[in-house]
Amino acid sequence: MQNMIRGTGKMTLGIRNNNAYIELLKSFPPRPITSEEEFFATQKVINFLIDQGELNPDEEDYLDVLGTLVYEYEEKQNPIPDIYGVDLLKALMDEFNMQRKDLVYIFETEAILSEVLSQKIPLTIDHIYKLAELFNISPAAFLELGS
Repeated sequence: MQNMIRGTGKMTLGIRNNNAYIELLKSFPPRPITSEEEFFATQKVINFLIDQGELNPDEEDYLDVLGTLVYEYEEKQNPIPDIYGVDLLKALMDEFNMQRKDLVYIFETEAILSEVLSQKIPLTIDHIYKLAELFNISPAAFLELGS
């Protein structure tokens, strides 16, 4: 929260002594990342801070700012497509190295499982709850929400 010092017109930022934070900002001013070169430079500063071990509050705040910039850059560069339903089930089966036979008990028969995987019939609510429990994820992960 910014406060105006009466009579001087200068701004102060909160109640902490910000000298250490300002020095960090001067050493590597955070800016939105627009290239791999900037990404690697920012990551280098982050790694340096993390390698220091225990950080003071100013360093923690600065690290949070840099981390946010890296996150935003990565989101723009490598958007992760939303998957749900049968596509999510197939991805989870692959990730957990599962075979169809490992899921038959959820679908009651191999024929039903085969039809679900080929998208001839949809996942039922019962299937979704059992799969969510098996993979330890929210049942909502299988649903297409707000397209």
